This record gives sequence, C-alpha cells and structure tokens, in this order.
Amino acid sequence: MKMNKKIQKGGEYLVTEVDCNDIFTPEDFTAEQKQIGETTEQFVENEILPHLEEIDKQNFELVVEGLQKAAELGLSMIDAPEEYGGLELDKATSMLVSEKIAAAGSFSVAYAAHTGIGTLPLVYYGTHAQKEQYLEKLMTGEWAAAYCLTEPGSGSDALGAQTSAILSEDGKHYVLNGTKQFITNGSFANLFTVFAKIDKQHFSAFLIEKDFEGLVVGPEEKKLGIKGSSTTQIILDNCKVPVENLLGEIGKGHKIAFNVLNVGRFKLGACVTGAAKVALCEGIKYANERKQFGKPISSFGAIQEKIADMNADIFASESLVYRLAGLLDSKLATIDKSIDNYYEEYMKGIEEYSPECAIAKVFCSEVLAKTADEVLQIHGGYGFISEYPAERFYRDERINRIFEGTNEVNRLLIPGMILRKSMKGELPLQAEAMKAFESLMTPSFEELDDSVPFVAEKALIKGLKTLFLILAGAGVQKYMDKLADEQEILLAAADVAIQIFAIESAVLRAEKGFATASERKQELLQAAVKVFTFNATEIAGTAAKKGAFYIEEGDTLTMILSGVRRFTKYDASGLLQAKRTLASAAIEDEKYLF
Repeated sequence: MKMNKKIQKGGEYLVTEVDCNDIFTPEDFTAEQKQIGETTEQFVENEILPHLEEIDKQNFELVVEGLQKAAELGLSMIDAPEEYGGLELDKATSMLVSEKIAAAGSFSVAYAAHTGIGTLPLVYYGTHAQKEQYLEKLMTGEWAAAYCLTEPGSGSDALGAQTSAILSEDGKHYVLNGTKQFITNGSFANLFTVFAKIDKQHFSAFLIEKDFEGLVVGPEEKKLGIKGSSTTQIILDNCKVPVENLLGEIGKGHKIAFNVLNVGRFKLGACVTGAAKVALCEGIKYANERKQFGKPISSFGAIQEKIADMNADIFASESLVYRLAGLLDSKLATIDKSIDNYYEEYMKGIEEYSPECAIAKVFCSEVLAKTADEVLQIHGGYGFISEYPAERFYRDERINRIFEGTNEVNRLLIPGMILRKSMKGELPLQAEAMKAFESLMTPSFEELDDSVPFVAEKALIKGLKTLFLILAGAGVQKYMDKLADEQEILLAAADVAIQIFAIESAVLRAEKGFATASERKQELLQAAVKVFTFNATEIAGTAAKKGAFYIEEGDTLTMILSGVRRFTKYDASGLLQAKRTLASAAIEDEKYLF
C-alpha cells in the first residue's frame, strides 16, 4: 500500500489543512487487496448466504463451520503475526475484509468477535508461550474466541467490574469468581479473554479455556437482532486458571481492554459501511420492482431523494473509514518490527488515533442506522414483514450503536481525548483557539474561484474548524478542568468534530480522484460531495448553535452565534439536481455508486 506522504497526528485534522495526496482512499487499493476483498465476497456468497436463515435460527454448528471455512481462506489470520503463521496484513486490507464480511449478517458478528476482540488481546499482549499454545488454533478455526469484559452491573464503566481473582495458596492458579454479560460467541468459544480484579483491586486479563474447572456458559439471550450470533453469560464459579494464563501485566488490564476496543471501533466502522451498501442495494432493487400508480416507485422524487442521500452518506462513511486506515498504516509502518517492545509501540500507534477510531464507530454506525431505516421505509408495509431482508437489516443494525462502547460514550471520548492531547502539548489547540476567536472580530472578504473543484466545500471545512476551536476554547475558558463533567457541551462539540472529519474525508477523496475520473464519475463525485456536505453542515451548525447556548450568554453568545452563521455558510446551489443525478445513476445501476 502506498504510504501517506505526511503522517498526521490524531486530532490534528482540526487544526491543519490536509492535502488530498496525503490520504488513503478506496481507489488506492492494490490488485492484491482487491483480490482479498473479492475472496471475502465469494466466501460470503457461497458459504454463508445460502445458510443465513438457518444461522438466524441459532444453528451455531453452521457458524462454527463458517468460521473454519473462513480460516481455510486465510481470513482469520489477517492481523496475526507472520512469526506464528499469520499474514500480518495492513489495516486497510483488514478493514476491507471487515467491510465485505458485513453482507453475512449476524455471522459477521461472530467472525468479527473471533478475529478481532477475541484474538487480538493474545496477539498484542500474549507471551511467546501463550501464542505458541493458542494462536494457531484460533487462526485455523479449530478454536473460536470470545472477549469477556461487560458484567451485569458494569457496561460503560468497565473498570467497575466486580469479577475477582485470588491466587491459590500453592501459587499455581488464580481462582476467579463473577459473571460476564453479553458475551459474543459465548456458547461455542473455546478460549475466553476474561477481565477480573486480582485481590479485588488490580484490574487484569486472563486467558481461560472452555474446559477449565468452574467456567459455566449461560443460556442464549433472546435478542432483538443479530439472532444468528451467540450471546450468553459466562459464569466463573471458583474457576481455576493457571498463573501462566495471566495475560499481560497485573493491574494493566485496562490497557488491554481499551486498546483492543480502539481496534474494534475502526473495524466496526468498516463493517457497518459494508452493511449499509448491502441494504442500499436491496432498497434500490425493491424500488425498481414495486409499482404504484402504474409506475415503479423509484420514479418518484420522494424515493429518489432517499436513494441520493443514502449514496452520499455511504460515500462519506467509506471515505472516512479508509482515510483512517491510511493514517493507521502510515503510523504503524514507522515502527521497527525487530524491537523487543514492538507491540507496545504498535498499540501506542493505534491509540494515537483513538479520537478518529471513535469518530468512525459513531459516524458509520449512524449512517447504517439511517440507511436501514430508509430501506425499510422504501419497502413500505413489506419492510415490516420478515420475508423481506429490510426487516432483518433494521433489527440487526440497532446493536451497532451500543457495542464497542455506546455512541454516547464514544462521543464523550472524542473531545475528551482531543483536549487531553492539547494539555500534553501534542496539539496546539489553545493557540489555534485564540486565533479562531480573533477571526470572529475580523470580517472575511475572501473570494472563491468557482472554477476550482470543491473550493466552496474546502472554504466551509476551514470555517467549521474555526467554529470547533471557538466552542472548545469557550468551553475550556468557562469550565477549565470541570469541562469533563459538562456532558451536553462535550456531545455538541463531538458532533461538530465528527462532521468536520466526515465532510473533509469525502471532499479530499473526491478531489484526489477528480482529475483522472471520467466525465460521468466527476459529475457523480461533485453530486455526492454537495449532497453530503449540505446535510452534514446542517448537523454541525445545529450542534454548534446548541453548544454556544450551553456555554455562553450576553454579548459573547451573540458574537459566537454570528460566527455560527458565518462559518456554516455553504452555497449548495444545484442541490436538487445533484440529488437527481445521484438517484438516477444509482437506480440505473441498482447499487451503491462508488
């Protein structure tokens, strides 16, 4: 994969102008990456889709068989180190596979849990002996993996876990007691990464085999969606775990939990983007088949607008996901693989982009939510009937805004992590915020050259960044270190930051490929950017206005509100034609356009 020319720091997009040549886009995939994507598509089509109905009836034998067949194709060893027989491919490829596997419905949840949060703690934190013992079994699909963090009384507050671990008198075992909740792959997993507090205070992780004495698998949960994935409690009743199966260091379990969740978040962003593409295709096909008043419903403007908006949203979602893949790959490529603490540095590299990982999780899962909702609406009454896939899309989608950290928690993390970077001196947020405040008092007479593609969008992005800095600066000035307690303000700031990253990702991708694109593709790129930018700017503007009212009053509020109007100004002339351009192309092709 072609590496980025300039490696941006996490959160740095808010204070700098980004060059389109410094980002990775789906158009940059190599022939090898495309082939791996195609292999994944064929696997889903041939091995999973024919059995999807049975899988959704909880025939977990088919899920386990599917995991084994995926392993035979190398799809379970993408992130595993070469030293142990893995492929150790880049994050762009890993995310492409996550995107393509999404068509497999609830099987994709089992696959993602097994290859992601189930296996990666071992890859990143396991000893040589632990990897020798377990990794090959997981890569070949002989064993399935699960991740046990949540408890009945602790979800978002992971460190509030009550599961305890006490060293046996002979020093050979830890004895674990507690209950883990909502464990994906619970009924058939062979290896569990379990978090517990040693002596009720040192939060740590353990590798526990299914057959260890004292591990009990609870009954299947009756769920709204993703019915074909196994979700159970894991009960630890004086469960004896050899001391050799402590994962990582005592008291450092939080590092394992949170760093692996960062990986889970960006992979989820890719997976839900793939699911949105699948749902959109079904929506368009149905709109072409369904006739009302003697015409296909796809000929009506009300349906066309939905199809246009979905295409534009998914274009932004896809652009954002692979831009993040490029950031991660560029950073990780700078780490010397021969150093003893390679994975420690590797995890720091991923942690660098924790704000962007949270953005990917939130933004992309909400794009899927809107897409699934609109696809069901296009189906009308038939969307409510389980014979049509729209009903399953709608139910299955809902979990994505809850797991890997709820979208509320992730939204709070975004400005929190960015402000922490600023306090550490990693981002010049304070200095840039002061400049942003000054710009409120300085009128702009800059004239845009309309002959330059995307010039209006780039000017808007610059304005939105200024607006974020004004809000962040005002919030810090008023609340100082108490800002972390002002969740409503943080949520508003997060929405501005999310939309900036999404708009910029879409614009940079379109700009990068524009010159070499065909005339039709250029028209579609311009249409997608215009439609998405208009919709996203409305969201960012509302969030900024809300934040201003939350933080300020009097003259300062009036001044910031005038800034909101000025910096969210976007000339979307031709918006209706842009939507019709996108819709007619998508209806003709019966698929996502990019």
